[in-house]
Amino acid sequence: MEVTRSQPPSVFFGVPTLYAMMLNAGKLPNLQRLRLCISAGEALPREVLQRWREATGLEILDGLGSTEMLNTFVSNRADDNRAGTSGKPVPGYKVRLLNDHGEEVADGEMGDLYVSGPSAAAGYWNEQEKSAETFQGEWVCTHDKYVRDSDGYFTHCGRSDDMLKVGGIYVAPTEVEGALREHELVKEAAVVGAPDQDQLVKPKAFVVLSANVPESAELERELIDFVRDHLAAYKRPRWIEFVKELPKTTTGKIQRNKLR
Repeated sequence: MEVTRSQPPSVFFGVPTLYAMMLNAGKLPNLQRLRLCISAGEALPREVLQRWREATGLEILDGLGSTEMLNTFVSNRADDNRAGTSGKPVPGYKVRLLNDHGEEVADGEMGDLYVSGPSAAAGYWNEQEKSAETFQGEWVCTHDKYVRDSDGYFTHCGRSDDMLKVGGIYVAPTEVEGALREHELVKEAAVVGAPDQDQLVKPKAFVVLSANVPESAELERELIDFVRDHLAAYKRPRWIEFVKELPKTTTGKIQRNKLR
C-alpha cells in the first residue's frame, strides 16, 4: 500500500484474498484518485464486496477470464454490479452452460461453462489430448461450474474438479464456504471432499477463526448447525478442522489439493 501513497491509482486491480486482507488489516489503498476496483482470479465473496463498499464507497467489479481466452468474457459493470456474481457476458463473447450429457441447462441449474469468442487460443502447445478436451470447435470449455439466474447473471460454483457429489447431488464448495463466512467468528473457510466411515464423499471444512477466538468441539458443532440452517442439510460439512491459515498460491487462490 506504500506505493499507492506516492502514486495514487485511479483503478486498482487485486484478487479477493488481497481485498479481504486489506479490510482485515485496516490498510486500504490511497483513495484520493481511486474510482474503480477490479477483482479476478477467484470468485469475489458477497460479504467482501459489501465490506469494501462500506469502507471505501467504491465498487469492486468481479469477472471471469482465462489464459485460453486471453480476455475477460463475463464481468460486472460499474453501473450494473451484482454482489456474489461474475456478472454478464462481455459483448463479443458467447457463453453457454451444459450438463454432463452436453445439453444446455435451464436458469437456476448448474452446468459447465463454455465460451466462444475471437480471442480464443488454438490449443495447448504439444498437448493434443488436453487440447481436444478443452477446445471443441468454436467453444472453449472453461472447466468452471456456473449457474445463470433469470436476470442473466452468472454465479460461480467452483472448478469442475473441485465439485463434490454428495448422495448423487452436486455440492459447490464455494457455497458452503460462503455460508461459513457468514458466521461472525469465521475469518476464512475452505471446503473439500473427505471419505466417511463408509468411504462415501462428504464435505469437510477447514476454518480459520477470527482473532482470539478459541477452538472447541462446541464451536465445531455450532458452525455445522449454522450451515445446515442456511443451506440444504446434505451440504453441511460433516467435520470441521480449525487451522491457523489456509494454503494459497502466490496470487491468493486457495490450494484445495493440499487440503485434500
